[in-house]
Amino acid sequence: MDWKVRAIRGATTASENTEEAIAVAVRELIDELEERNQLDPEEIVNVVFTATRDLDAIFPAAIARERPHWDSVPLLDCQQMHVEGSLERCIRVLIQINTPLPQCKMIHVYLGNAKHLRPDWS
Repeated sequence: MDWKVRAIRGATTASENTEEAIAVAVRELIDELEERNQLDPEEIVNVVFTATRDLDAIFPAAIARERPHWDSVPLLDCQQMHVEGSLERCIRVLIQINTPLPQCKMIHVYLGNAKHLRPDWS
């Protein structure tokens, strides 16, 4: 079976702009993504986090870096483009992995108020 790079999406919201609230949101999101997709950090190509401009207390990647076996995973933080009236305190993630599974088997996770972004995946 051929291995290919596949993408997994996810998003969540932090209750407030504090290190603790952002850490809770990021951990919960990655826990769900790892569990539902049986992620092996050795198979992760890279992870890109975005956060809305109202979240600046800590980098989401700094939280992910603390996870077991994630110390060698390439991580990147970006600021989400601001669109007037869009969801506040939102953290999004794009995980690219090497896998033999087809894209349709990737399980995307939307938590908190981010469930409204993709109700078809929530």
